[in-house]
Amino acid sequence: MAGSGALADEPSICPKGTCDGSGWILGPEDIARPCGCRERKIARAKSHGVSSVIPARYRGVSFDRPPVTQINEAVVSQVREYCDRLEESLDSGRGLWFFGNSGTGKTTLAMLVSKLTLEAGRTAAIYSMPQLLSRIRQTFDSLPGEESYLDLFGQLTSVDLLHLDDLGSENRTEWVLEQLYALINERYEAERSLVVTTNLTAEQLEEQIGERVVSRLVEMCGDPLPLYGDDRRLKVAPPPSDSSS
Repeated sequence: MAGSGALADEPSICPKGTCDGSGWILGPEDIARPCGCRERKIARAKSHGVSSVIPARYRGVSFDRPPVTQINEAVVSQVREYCDRLEESLDSGRGLWFFGNSGTGKTTLAMLVSKLTLEAGRTAAIYSMPQLLSRIRQTFDSLPGEESYLDLFGQLTSVDLLHLDDLGSENRTEWVLEQLYALINERYEAERSLVVTTNLTAEQLEEQIGERVVSRLVEMCGDPLPLYGDDRRLKVAPPPSDSSS
């Protein structure tokens, strides 16, 4: 997964085309009123410091090229529908949940959603579960002036999309369960979107992270989108044919 990194610098033009890029519109009598883009600018500033970089392997991911074109068509169709209505999906707090064995395209599709979210000027945080828990632990040892737990928690709960890869792969401890519940519940109550990948069934996930968390995931993301098949990472290209035979 990508390491921590800030979002790209804020563009100098207004994505809505209504202000000069400052986030303010000058009205009659030189009275300024906030532009519709200002809220997003504030959100991007708040998200500074979370992992929001698409890993190099996934930067070229697209609906129109492999490996997406080789993934289960029914699932890809649902992801495309979500992304076609991305603004509406994010504004309503809708998410996606991918389930299946390794190498079937779960992370690829989740990264595609995160990539399109960032390209749309929205905010996203992208973490594997072990990486996220490690980042949270680091804040408990932070010195004055360094990022605190509350700072990180605020960033994770305020971004438009939180991408959690390999949910359920973490060791099950009371501390882990507490962190997961606090994070998922806060985003649930604030109606902020999640995209989740896991190798575990809903029943196995309940055993691993608790029924309360899974219940919220179902309400936020709907039923998990199943991806089955062989691990494409283990497939080896056939040897070249012997031209002399």
